[in-house]
Amino acid sequence: MNYQETTNWMFNQLPMYQLQGASAYKEDLTNIKVLATHLGNPQNELKCIHVAGTNGKGSTSHMLASVLQEAGYNVGLYTSPHLKDFRERIKINGAEISEDFVCEFVAKHKDFFEANDMSFFEMSVGLAFDYFASEKTDIAIIEVGLGGRLDATNIITPLVSVITNIDLDHTQFLGNTPAVIAGEKAGIIKPNVPVVIGEYTNETQPVFVAKAEENKAPIYFASDLIQEVFPSDLIGDYQFHNKKTVQQTITILNSQNEFKISDESLKSGLLKVVKNTGLQGRWQQLGENPKIICDTAHNKHGLAVVMNQIQKETFDHLHIVLGVVNDKDLDSILPLFPKNAQYYFCRPDSSRGLDTEILKEAAKKYDLSGEKYDSVAEAFAAARQNAAQNDFIYVGGSTFVVAELPLH
Repeated sequence: MNYQETTNWMFNQLPMYQLQGASAYKEDLTNIKVLATHLGNPQNELKCIHVAGTNGKGSTSHMLASVLQEAGYNVGLYTSPHLKDFRERIKINGAEISEDFVCEFVAKHKDFFEANDMSFFEMSVGLAFDYFASEKTDIAIIEVGLGGRLDATNIITPLVSVITNIDLDHTQFLGNTPAVIAGEKAGIIKPNVPVVIGEYTNETQPVFVAKAEENKAPIYFASDLIQEVFPSDLIGDYQFHNKKTVQQTITILNSQNEFKISDESLKSGLLKVVKNTGLQGRWQQLGENPKIICDTAHNKHGLAVVMNQIQKETFDHLHIVLGVVNDKDLDSILPLFPKNAQYYFCRPDSSRGLDTEILKEAAKKYDLSGEKYDSVAEAFAAARQNAAQNDFIYVGGSTFVVAELPLH
């Protein structure tokens, strides 16, 4: 199979949360352990940082990778989901895994995958671990896919565990209170491995502390410990806490004496995240006059910060291109959106995309008015056509919506 055929097989034949939702979520780590054994346990050859959290884990992972690259290390980066191409998930020093490596890996192990009913995510994790081990990375940043305790990445023993924050998201899998969700994320805390918490509340802090004590894991609350926050090329307001989290994590790495990261490398890495890693879709500007911003924020916590940031902008009229997936709790996110905007409702090109008529009707309850469009491209084109030079266009609501934009 060529690369397109290989990735199509991965996407279409096996469960994949990004496309299917609940049916792709597995209840334990049995499968990934079987796969790791089959591959020769490549994860045991890796030095890792493990990153979980409801929001910010992608930005935090990319920042950490950029800083370590600036310090001269060979850095693996595993993240999800991708925007345009599957290979975005697996990079070394910002370069995507080759199409040939993906094809050869799948061809070599395809019979095993089928015989053992491996999910899309399990295969992807196995591929990343195998690739990083074969390329002898100095360190790999491994982002959790969903939750933590039962996530396929949770077979590693990292140098540092990181939990960015907790909010109500994926409640059908992780629980419907912050404390319960915190318990799932805290599942990445390992015996004697330090853990950095980016943000906490009165409800989540005791959960983290209890799990850390149980594992004799030193725990650090970055929001309390880091006073000076260095600038970054990732400029969304929500990056404030992510930068603190990264700075605290680097402090711990330095204290372990396995890596040496200077303040110069830290500052330089934070300023070159996009250049070093290729990260896209985080308060990313796509145009000016009118100013066009897209962002992958898709739950209450993330969207609240983004909507607040929009209100700080100066513009005559606001245009919002909005699409979501069909398992989104609309009553939790739609009240966050401003009423004084023209909306362009669209359905992302995914089996999980929510029908535009349903979205438009739900938005009406919160006095959000606009027209519906058959695609993200049509909605975006209409917004650009209607917007004057001093207007502001925001595109978001889902990673899938941002993925369909011309990001370069």
